[in-house]
This record gives sequence, C-alpha cells and structure tokens, in this order.
Amino acid sequence: MSSTFDEHLIGQSSGKTPTGAAATIIDADQTNFMADVVEASRGIPVLVDFWAPWCGPCKQLTPVLEKVIRAAGGRVRLVKVDVEANQALAAQLGQLGLPLQSIPLVVAFWKGQVLDLFQGAQPESEVRRFVESLLKLAGDVMPATEILAAARQALADGHADQAAGLFSQLLEAEPESPEAWGGMIRALIALNEPEAAQDASAQVPAKLDSHPEITGARAALALHAEGAKAASELETLRQQSAAAPDDFDLRLKLAAALNGAGERAEAANTLLDILRKDRNWNDGAAKTELLRFFEAWGHTDPDTLAARRKLSSLLFS
Repeated sequence: MSSTFDEHLIGQSSGKTPTGAAATIIDADQTNFMADVVEASRGIPVLVDFWAPWCGPCKQLTPVLEKVIRAAGGRVRLVKVDVEANQALAAQLGQLGLPLQSIPLVVAFWKGQVLDLFQGAQPESEVRRFVESLLKLAGDVMPATEILAAARQALADGHADQAAGLFSQLLEAEPESPEAWGGMIRALIALNEPEAAQDASAQVPAKLDSHPEITGARAALALHAEGAKAASELETLRQQSAAAPDDFDLRLKLAAALNGAGERAEAANTLLDILRKDRNWNDGAAKTELLRFFEAWGHTDPDTLAARRKLSSLLFS
C-alpha cells in the first residue's frame, strides 16, 4: 500500500520536514499529505479524519477523535482532511481504494500503509478501542493503560495509598473509566476509609452502574461494612462454631467475620464446609454468600480462583 501511495502522491511532497511534525492534531491538504500522513506514519501511528463542513456526523465524531487522541499523550497523531476543500486529493485517494464516498471516514496508517479504517460517527468507547488496537499493533499502549496496570499492581502489592493516587490520576484523564472508579473504591476500602469509598461510589456516573467493575467494588464495600462489625466478634464466633459445628447459621456469621478480618481462604472454606454437609441448606445460602465473596474479591483474584475450583469440584463430583 505504501508504494502505491508513494507512486501517486510523492510528487506532492516538498521533501522538507512537515509543518507541525511534532503536533498531535493537525490539518492536511494536497501539499503535505505525503509528509504528515504517509511518511510520518513510519514513526508514529496516524489517524486521518476525512470530513466536510456540511457533514453532520463529522461534527459529532471529530471532537471525540480529538479527545481520545489527546488522551493518547502524543503516541498517535490525528490528521484532519477536509474533502470538500481538497477534492483532488480525495479523488486520488478514492482511486487507491479508500471509500471516501461516505464520510466521516477514519483511516489508520502505520509504517506507510493503511492498517484499518471505520466509517460513520462512533461513540467514544468504540473510538478508544480502535486507537488502543492501533497502538497494540504498533507495539504500544495508551498511557491510561499503563497507569491502570501500575495502579492494580500497587493495590495487589498492598500499597493502597499509591494505588489510590494512580486511580485518581487515571480518573482525571478518563472520568468515565469503570476500571478507575472500581479501583478507587477498592483502594479506599483497603485504606479502611469506608466513608471515602462510599463517596466515590456515589460519584460513579449512572451509566456505569451495571458494569462488573462497579458492581464488584460496591459488593466489596458492602461486605467490608458487614465484615468490620463481624470481625470484632471473630474469636467468639470461632469458639461458638467449634462447639456447635452443625449450627450453619453460626458458621455463616463466622465466614463473614473471617472475610472482614481479611482471612479470605478460611472464610471460603467455612462456606464450602456447609456445602459439603448440605448444599441445599437454607435455599443454598452458603453458595449465595460464596458467590457474593467472589464478586467482591474480583473474579480474577487468586483467592476467588482457588475457592471457585473447590466449589466446582464439590458441585460436580
């Protein structure tokens, strides 16, 4: 593809360093398309937004593109081409196979070649996925992806304060990130700041309420509140449960107290013991509570995975 572009458009390049070469968002025309798009894409992924002043969907899409590109922190360039003002260029590109008869059209260039494209106005989430895929193919990631990974690692390593700072930084860049909101709530729980976690939960955009990251974090917050009270009675519950091992109501309370004290594996095993003796007790209350633990801990958490394997073995044995 790059050789085809070179053959047809190379005559339009001045051979000089393109104006605004270091800029993240620029406009292009017949004179600088080769330099600012094709040649520039050999070092950085380039998105080209083909638009026109009369195009309503274009006016919706361009601000979304600009927002996502700015969030990419200079790792992707956006070049805007007004096809109405650059009809000769549009005609040339159309002859090379780009479907410019329908705009808005966004074309991704990498290493001098067309890598991917999409047509029509798209929501921010889809544009972000498109850019993330482009960066992945280019061997890079969005800065937000790096921040999220660092925040999750800090939380997993027990550095909740550091994690909270990173999640806050991520929320400044992406205020509608369910991963950032869920992580912030979990970090505040880990810092034993339930009121702050509750405040964060209340600030989550309503459209994210059903996202697994949010429902899981809120489940963790609810369990934290229940467990904090039960944990104060942990030793008493241990003794009572040991004296009455078949009192499943007591063992259910013990599981909550263990979870509240951070003893997840023992909490899960306490519920699994109930299931081994009577999986249908109280309409499956032990299984329901265990699944609630899984949601609160996170479905990829090591404690969840270990307990889930035991649950599967028990149910399907």
